[in-house]
Amino acid sequence: MEKIIAYLGPEGTYSEMATLFYAQQLKQEKGIPSRLFPLVSIPQTLKAVATARADVAIVPVENSIEGSVAVTLDTLWELDCLHIQQAITIPIVHNLLSHSDSLAEIKTVYSHPQALAQCQKWLEKHLPQAHLIPTNSTTEALLHLKNEPTASAIASARAAQLYNLPIKAYNINDYPDNCTRFWVVTKDSPTHGGYVSLAFAFEANIPGVLVKPLQIFAEKQINLTKIESRPTKRCLGEYLFFLDLQGDSRSPQVQDALEELQTVTKITKILGCYDVIEVKENQLCFSSSLD
Repeated sequence: MEKIIAYLGPEGTYSEMATLFYAQQLKQEKGIPSRLFPLVSIPQTLKAVATARADVAIVPVENSIEGSVAVTLDTLWELDCLHIQQAITIPIVHNLLSHSDSLAEIKTVYSHPQALAQCQKWLEKHLPQAHLIPTNSTTEALLHLKNEPTASAIASARAAQLYNLPIKAYNINDYPDNCTRFWVVTKDSPTHGGYVSLAFAFEANIPGVLVKPLQIFAEKQINLTKIESRPTKRCLGEYLFFLDLQGDSRSPQVQDALEELQTVTKITKILGCYDVIEVKENQLCFSSSLD
């Protein structure tokens, strides 16, 4: 039985590349075919699984240059029924696509806000005259190029090939080791793996309230790989916290820490227990069929 996989579309986005890798892995390892389901936003992608319109959602959660994708964290906090099953990290190589004859003719650059930010220094140096316009995805940006000869877009080489668009500048990332981590999310119960992601909130944000959770992990010598705050959106100055830890979720050490954490927080949500797959650029080559 095929799996319906929701992702931030349309075809040609980096999210699609991560989705194709996962679908290929699913076919090779388990013999399960997939049908890809592109959507226009990250919340819609996650809600497609929550409402049973899709079996799996693949969403970006963190970029090595721009940091966390806040809308992914916020939506996962809101949707109680979803769990991270796996993380996939892929290299991000941005290119400038345009029908213009030269860079000097380009007046506009379209792309997703993350892509624009990841190429900020290159844009300031080579296209200081251009107006930067954010779009919902890197592929959506390509739709402007046909009717705007002085427009350009930042997207992947795969997108350029799919939409038959010329690449005016290759690999315009500000930093060479640019990569993005994606979460594979389903309604299935959390499994196990070498990493745990969770979120928690307190009864009140009083001085020193964050010290107790951090002490729990420090005393049990559990390595925290990330911690950050997000506003609860209820009132100014009220926050919830997202935390990633490294450790086998089945170990007594980690299980004890998670149980103890619930005694010092108002709400604790285990978002997922999973392993991380690091994908190389040469692994992002896909067959024409996922059936």
